[in-house]
Parts: sequence; C-alpha cells; structure tokens
Amino acid sequence: MKLGIHFMDFNLPGEPATLAGHMKDTARAAEDAGCTKFTVMDHYFQMEFFRTAQDPMLEAYTSLGYLAAVTDSMELATLVTGVTYRHPGLLAKIVTTLDVLSQGRAQLGIGAAWYEREHRALGVEYPPLAERFQRLEETIQIVLQMWSDDDGPYRGRYYQLDETICQPRPVSAPRPKLMIGGNGETKTLPLVARYADVCNIIPSSVDEARRKFEIIEARCVDYDRNPAEIERTVLASFLDTSNPDAFLTSCEELAALGVELIEIRAETDTPAAYVRDFAQYVVPRMADLG
Repeated sequence: MKLGIHFMDFNLPGEPATLAGHMKDTARAAEDAGCTKFTVMDHYFQMEFFRTAQDPMLEAYTSLGYLAAVTDSMELATLVTGVTYRHPGLLAKIVTTLDVLSQGRAQLGIGAAWYEREHRALGVEYPPLAERFQRLEETIQIVLQMWSDDDGPYRGRYYQLDETICQPRPVSAPRPKLMIGGNGETKTLPLVARYADVCNIIPSSVDEARRKFEIIEARCVDYDRNPAEIERTVLASFLDTSNPDAFLTSCEELAALGVELIEIRAETDTPAAYVRDFAQYVVPRMADLG
C-alpha cells in the first residue's frame, strides 16, 4: 500500500508570498519520505464547508506544473477536476502538457463538478446534474480519443470537435491514467467501471468503502472488465491521522479490500513538517500491507 498527499489548504502563514515555498517544501518532503502521489484541489474558490470563498485558492494545473519542476518521481493530479471547468479538448492538452513536462507523471482526475457558487460567480455554465454527468462521459470519450491514434472528429450531444489532434503525444505509455473521483452509486461508479484506470472514493467507514468497491465490481461485469484493472484509492477523511498507529490499523483493513493508495490531507500551518514526520513513520509500514 502507498501513501499520497492531498494539498488543499492555501490559508497559510505569510500567503500569498509564501505559498510557492510551502508547496515546494511539502512536495519534496512527501517525495523524500516515499509518497508516490501528490494531488491538489481544482476549484475557483476555496470550499465553503472547509474555509470561506474569500480564502486563497490557487489554480490547479498551474500549481501542478510548478510541482512537476520541483519533484522527480511522484504522480501529479487534481482531486478532482470538475467537468465544467475546462473545454474537453483544452483539458486534454493541459494534462498532456503536464505529462510531457513531468516526464510521464500526470494523471487526469475528473468528476461531475458540484460547487455552484464558484460557477455563478465567475460566469461559468452550471448545467443540471444529469447534464453534467452526460458532459462528463463525453469529456472522457474526447480525452481518450485525443490520446489515441484517432485524430478524427468527435460528435456528441454537447461537444463537437472537427479534429482531435494532440501533439506532442503524452509521455505516459500508453497514455496518462484516468482517475474518476466520487461516491455516487447510480452514475459515478458505473462510469468508473466503464472507463477508469483509477477510482478515488471518500468513504465514511471501511464498511462503506467495501460497499462502493462491490458496486464497481458488479458494474464491471456489464462492461466485460476485470475489476483488478482499476486501481483503488481512498481519500482518508475518516481515518485518524492524529494517531499514526490507529491510522495503520485502518490501512490494514482497507488493504484487505484491495486499496492500493491512501491519500491524507495536510491541514496544518506547517504542512511540510507534518508530511515529513507522518510519512516517514507510516510509509515503510504501509509498504508491508496488501
């Protein structure tokens, strides 16, 4: 089992001047301690249930491009990009650029989007939920086509592309991994079963995680997919990260469900120090699980 770091809090001492240093130091501390993935949120505004919309929020892919330059081995992704934030063709180009410049370390993390206020505030279209999911599936299809040998048109209900050229090609072979994030059992998890290389769920318990994975397994039958092809990852919002030993006990339970990576959130005024100390203790022990 592996450990990832989710960087989501930009309300740090001395911001904005100190944010570049905080991100660089935290990412390097994570990599040095053996973490294998580093993610950032993709939002225009900070989430209101976490802080306030007026608190700082950096643009995700600019941040990941910076992190690509100051790290060497970790996978880099958003957790996750809302489908409404960028046109699918542009999104494919952005992730491809990140993949090329990071030498094959980019993933595309994507979901249906949910934060209505930031859309309305900046004048970005916010369709009804059913349409967002339809757009999500079309976006996935477009990105996968742009990462294939098919440079021809794409004709969907919401998106029409005359050409799907994407040059240069991604460095990742055969392409960057597609991660679909979310817990929804009716729409999201079936999309995971059909398209995803990686799933990310945010369960409230080990039992809930088990149920989500069972649903994915059942839906994989519909698409003639082997569930083992889908990497299972969890954002550990329900785990006790204040107690590393208790955290490891929960990791063992999740490893028994096939979870390969757990992400923790660095929510302190000193994220680099927190990540270094926590990861140095748990990463070697997590490697023995699963």
